[in-house]
Amino acid sequence: MSSPEENLITIPFIDVREKGAIGIVEEHKAKTADLLAKSAGAFGWKSKMVAGIALPIGDKLSRRWLKKANNPYRDEIEKTAQIVGGKGVVCLNMCYEWGCTSGSFQVEPGKAPHLVRILDWPFPALGENTVVALQKGPAGEFHNVTWPGMSGCFNAVAHGRFAAALNQAPMRRHWTGIFIDWARNRHLINKQKALPPAHLLRHVFETAKDYAEAKKMLSTEPISIPVIYILTGMKEGEGCVIERTENNAFIREMQNGRVTAANHFESPLNGLGHGWMPRATNSHNRVVCAMGVDMTDISKDFEWFREPIANYESRLAMVAKADTGNFKVIGTAGVKPVTKVFRM
Repeated sequence: MSSPEENLITIPFIDVREKGAIGIVEEHKAKTADLLAKSAGAFGWKSKMVAGIALPIGDKLSRRWLKKANNPYRDEIEKTAQIVGGKGVVCLNMCYEWGCTSGSFQVEPGKAPHLVRILDWPFPALGENTVVALQKGPAGEFHNVTWPGMSGCFNAVAHGRFAAALNQAPMRRHWTGIFIDWARNRHLINKQKALPPAHLLRHVFETAKDYAEAKKMLSTEPISIPVIYILTGMKEGEGCVIERTENNAFIREMQNGRVTAANHFESPLNGLGHGWMPRATNSHNRVVCAMGVDMTDISKDFEWFREPIANYESRLAMVAKADTGNFKVIGTAGVKPVTKVFRM
């Protein structure tokens, strides 16, 4: 009889330093197709039917925006769409409807903090289709924990430089109802020409030489939509949360050995405009839980991954350290693991 561990999927590792990021989808095309198919049917036959109409429109609008913005990753996204075929690749690269809980934790005195990260997304199949890609840019190499077909960077670690992840920011309120507010915010994005948050994070991993430069870029470079970045460095105390709007930033530094974030602003940015609505489920409760995590649990294999931080939309959990370059990742379907623990 096989053990539960033997029945779990092994997260693939791929070295694309020579081929570039397009090598990820070339080697794991089937994972991209599986992710697209299951995402289209995430809410049953109705969403599959709607996706058949909406995805071609979404692809067209996304292509138009990428061209208008002169996005540096546009050609890569187009090549990915050609390799995979079908509908939805371009649109998926512009999709940011997730919730997350992340933080920087000073587990060991005198050493680099740990980046702790949980990604939540309503799309199924993210956990089992996770890959780890070794990529490089002008500033050096980095390990990108990603999905084949995704051009942006959501969680990564650059040995000897920094580790970082991003959370979805709260939704800007207009007080016209949640659906109209959402549509108005999408219209605001269409007016922007700056990088999407995941593309800026990839650019930072490719070009920033250290924690200080990464911190400056993530807090000053314009972005197309609000976001929350979590960044850790090489030294004790080098950890922060960077809350962002398109052109403004507020940096929350570590206090008492930790700083955490979910999907709401905890800075004066929350008072801008007509206010902001937290994203996903139990955003405030997830932060409270993260602030109470036992530091000793972080060094163990995901013992800290429990409700409400772990929830029905959780798809990935990760712990990383920039000074050693060590990290561990597990793909999940809600609170249950679907992959073996990947260790580097």
